[in-house]
Amino acid sequence: MAIKSLPKGLQKEVDETLEGLSLEEQVSLLAGADFWRTVEIQGRVAGIKATDGPSGARGQFFSNGTKAAFFPSGVSLAATWDTSLIRNVGEALSEEAQSKQANVLLAPTACNHRSPLGGRNFESFSEDPYLSGKLAAAYVNGVQSKGVSVAMKHFVANEQETNRFTVNEIIDERTLREIYLKPFEIAMRDAGPWAIMCSYNAVNGATTCGRQRLHYEASASERMGIRWAGNV
Repeated sequence: MAIKSLPKGLQKEVDETLEGLSLEEQVSLLAGADFWRTVEIQGRVAGIKATDGPSGARGQFFSNGTKAAFFPSGVSLAATWDTSLIRNVGEALSEEAQSKQANVLLAPTACNHRSPLGGRNFESFSEDPYLSGKLAAAYVNGVQSKGVSVAMKHFVANEQETNRFTVNEIIDERTLREIYLKPFEIAMRDAGPWAIMCSYNAVNGATTCGRQRLHYEASASERMGIRWAGNV
């Protein structure tokens, strides 16, 4: 789902491409070709390949795949407080992703540390939304400077692993804005991630991928001065 409209020239190209596709071809674009790839339509729509993740580009296999460089975890990077270093890490990860023929790196993880028992705290940056947002922006700028898209995750309120596919997070408006949305707002403003990955959980009764208003609040707020044209 695009949050902001595309530039006119690009929007025209997208419209013309869609008009040239059959209904069957259009529908095929709504699902993956496999776990990591989107469907390619020969000569018209290129396929996209994604790879995990925040600490290294492992390629398409969970085990017995090609070797990959292992980078420091998010929490280790955050301990440096060094945005220049983290941008450099992003650049190196972009090159790693390209070596696996991947167009999208499923990273960074910008969730906050809400409990010391969080199963994926190591993957995120910190418990502080501002710090997490600034570091995520540096990471995103590094990766995308080399032509690979990030898929910043997990949007939003995916701060626990227990029941993360089914839990319904009840969060008041102020807490949602000041803690859970803040890292994404900052990264959208300072880096413009080309893609964002929805979380599986619900927020206040609605799934995150289905909450149009939630996407708007994070990406189009006039008070933040954000002009974002990525995809969720």
